[in-house]
Amino acid sequence: MQIHPYLFFDGRCEEAIAFYRQALDAEVLMLMHYADGPQGSGCPEGAMPPGDKVMHASLRIGDAQLMVSDGFSRGQPQFAGTALSLTLADDAEAARRFAALADGGQVKQPLAPTFFASSFGMLEDRFGVPWMLVVPVPPPG
Repeated sequence: MQIHPYLFFDGRCEEAIAFYRQALDAEVLMLMHYADGPQGSGCPEGAMPPGDKVMHASLRIGDAQLMVSDGFSRGQPQFAGTALSLTLADDAEAARRFAALADGGQVKQPLAPTFFASSFGMLEDRFGVPWMLVVPVPPPG
């Protein structure tokens, strides 16, 4: 069993995909626009977002999969109560990825060493998605 985060960008999904491709080397595994679906295959409530908006996309980031969509395309994405946690191999990569994700966003906790990590930081990217980046300290022994 696997759990995959699914983010709804409410009209900015194509922009988010391009951003994550650059910032995280995301690979697009699948991309479907509303116009690509069968006639009448809109969202629940009978809504039909514009045909050029993303109905569904799947991205590979490292070993993980991230699902994304424009959802209803109402222009009001909300990512409250969640965060994506990115575990990195070393401090240099953490610094590079943190800077890339923070571009146009807001740093909540600067990247710094802690008692549990050689690097840890929190930010919201330009889309409002909360991220935590960590380089864990190897366990003693």
